[in-house]
Amino acid sequence: MLDDLGLYRLMTWLSPSFPVGAYTYLHGLEWAVETGAVHDRLTLMDWVEGVLLHGAGRTDADLFRAGHGAVGVALDTVVEVADALRGTAELAMESANQGRAFLTAVTASWPHPRLDDLAARCRALERPPSYPVAVAVAASAHGVPLEPALTAYLHALAANLVSAAVRLVPLGQTDGQKAQAALAATVHEAASAALVRDWEDLGAAAPVVDLFSMFHETQYTRLFRS
Repeated sequence: MLDDLGLYRLMTWLSPSFPVGAYTYLHGLEWAVETGAVHDRLTLMDWVEGVLLHGAGRTDADLFRAGHGAVGVALDTVVEVADALRGTAELAMESANQGRAFLTAVTASWPHPRLDDLAARCRALERPPSYPVAVAVAASAHGVPLEPALTAYLHALAANLVSAAVRLVPLGQTDGQKAQAALAATVHEAASAALVRDWEDLGAAAPVVDLFSMFHETQYTRLFRS
């Protein structure tokens, strides 16, 4: 069960105010807006649903589930796989930079030996702490159950994309909230599927997201880092 303290931690760690720089990353969506592929609430919802169910949201969810329960050599494996799964340079940077920032901030504010162990293992492996793995280890270390932690993580991913699209498309606040409300079922579906999916099914199939991320690397004017 998620108690009040666990809820408080999740709300803090996944808040836009937590210093991971989430507002600077858009996961290729900026190029989708540039080309007109995303231009209104419905096309935004299609994009975010694709990310959650078939793209980085799916792989992040699997990595989160694995990282939440992993210790020792098993955690080493999760760290290495997480670092190898990113489809483009920008998506790799997005996860690594947020993972480092999260681990630094959470260790300073909510210290725990498991967080120190994760940092030490990442240094030994010469791999960055992937964002979903860092959040999962923090949640597990501080007794936050897997299911609500994973759901909150995926909600934050969707909310960050919607929030940026409100300003970038622009959508307007009302359409942004309508999109966020409609995506609740998708977030729940993505989390529920990850809880029962076999580790051997790890992977993504969102080639357009990866392609748009590659195009974003050379986009003439950019507001976001990915």
